[in-house]
Amino acid sequence: MKVQRILTALLLVCNITSSLCFLEVFTDAASAVFTFFEQDDLLVFDPKRLEEDLNDFLFGQHIASNVVLKSVSSFMTDSKPNKPLVLSFHGSTGTGKNHVTKILARNIYKTGEESKHVHIYNSEYHFPQRTEIDLYSAQLKQWIHGNVSSFPRSMFIFDEMEEMQSELIDVLKPFLDYSLVDGVSFRNAIFIFLSNAAGKIISDMALDFWRGGKNREDLWMNSKQLETKISTNVYNDPNCGFLHSSIIDHHLIDHFIPFLPLELKHVRQCVLAEMKHLNIKTNYDLADEVVKDMPFFPDEERIFAVKGCKSARQKLVLLAD
Repeated sequence: MKVQRILTALLLVCNITSSLCFLEVFTDAASAVFTFFEQDDLLVFDPKRLEEDLNDFLFGQHIASNVVLKSVSSFMTDSKPNKPLVLSFHGSTGTGKNHVTKILARNIYKTGEESKHVHIYNSEYHFPQRTEIDLYSAQLKQWIHGNVSSFPRSMFIFDEMEEMQSELIDVLKPFLDYSLVDGVSFRNAIFIFLSNAAGKIISDMALDFWRGGKNREDLWMNSKQLETKISTNVYNDPNCGFLHSSIIDHHLIDHFIPFLPLELKHVRQCVLAEMKHLNIKTNYDLADEVVKDMPFFPDEERIFAVKGCKSARQKLVLLAD
């Protein structure tokens, strides 16, 4: 119906009197329809909605929740950002890094992570052969430039950044900077990097806080220079794709965001959320049973979940009646 209205209006305005006019109408209509449906996938951004989503569905990550909310809200409500938003999520497996990208996608696009404007790259899947770096570099440049050219508010998510070749990461530099690339502005785009790198540093600091009797919620980005330690670690780690990366050298990553290891109470929250998702009646005893069946570390204290919430749903299905 929307397409019909647009076409009808254009045809009436032109009052088709010649084949040339018809061609002009058809061209204008096609352009209008394309633009309409491209923009139609964007939601009107609501910081309050994002805040509620993070509060309701992200557990045990007060630092990530705070930094993501502030940085994304500021960026999305800025009519003229001076550079794209670039966030780097760090932490061990199952702590919520991928989960947050899904929350962001559904707060920006009507179809969430299914939007054709959300582009997800996995290092092992998309760039598996180290001998094909030149091919991958050319493809990556073309993918990013082409997508932002057609839709400025594109989102790019790079998973397993620690496995990505450093030369390939450096290909991203022009797109993350303040300048135009071949006449195209990337200032409305969003880039998110996901990595397990620096996970041990983050876990060790959280463990030190716990052993020192300190409140977990008192640990912040500037606590003992946490963010600086993350960036320094990934920059100097010979086993990480960020090794001596130019995007770190040129300070193009806006925030290195730590995802803390999850405690038993946080995993329990995940299990209860999975019950709701699977239409299982809330059962706190069952939630406790699921959590106790999951591995924790260190061996003596059993404070943090080895896999975070990653296998919560599978454990729940196994133990549910």
